Amino acid sequence: MGKLRLAEIDTRAPKELDKKEYKTKTESLVEELNALQNLLYAEHGHSVLVVLQGMDASGKDGLIRNVFGKMNPQGVSVRSYKAPTEEELSHDFLWRIHKHTPEKGMIKIFNRSHYEDIIITRVHKWCDDETAIKRMKAINDFESLLQSHNNTSILKFYLHISQEEQESRLKERLEDPTKHWKHNKNDQKEAQYWNDYRKMYEECFAECHHPEWTIVPADQNWYKEYLVAKKLRDVLVELEMKYPTLQDK
Repeated sequence: MGKLRLAEIDTRAPKELDKKEYKTKTESLVEELNALQNLLYAEHGHSVLVVLQGMDASGKDGLIRNVFGKMNPQGVSVRSYKAPTEEELSHDFLWRIHKHTPEKGMIKIFNRSHYEDIIITRVHKWCDDETAIKRMKAINDFESLLQSHNNTSILKFYLHISQEEQESRLKERLEDPTKHWKHNKNDQKEAQYWNDYRKMYEECFAECHHPEWTIVPADQNWYKEYLVAKKLRDVLVELEMKYPTLQDK
């Protein structure tokens, strides 16, 4: 794929779209996803890995709650990745990732992921370019392994917000008592690296694109949730799954 320029991609829905209409569409998609997830679990022949990346305050938690929250918790789980522990640092960078990939029948959501090891590490110069290139190749091989050996469909979403929207959401975390728990003292510091993060993400999209990334305009939650729900629905339908019969027992 050609190199994506995030500055050239809108962070908002097309103006002609009606918010109420698309919220209704999302509700319908979520109901459909609930049935498809049940079929995925019953058939036990495929798995799905959903990778969510984005700037701080891009809305990963809310997306998970509103799109995946109605699914059967036996078939869906979330793994959040923060700074690696001392034990994790003693292994290769994919060690802590691989053991949490989805088994057949499961949808696994990565709230941040293995891509942090070529994004934040490069922004802060913890990882040099030579090491980053090696890691990108390892990520490509890793994702190919999951797809070819475990029937894992990988959906990679970058939640694309504007700098102005991020500033607004970070400010809200300070002013709204119900969102104080989301505040991180490093948020404002990390926001200063906005351009560096964008550059690293663009290089990531160019080098790790099998499967390709979906860039999701994320300034408006209703549009973001619709796009992710629709993409997931379409992928699950394409699997052409069937419920096992008594003869399959």
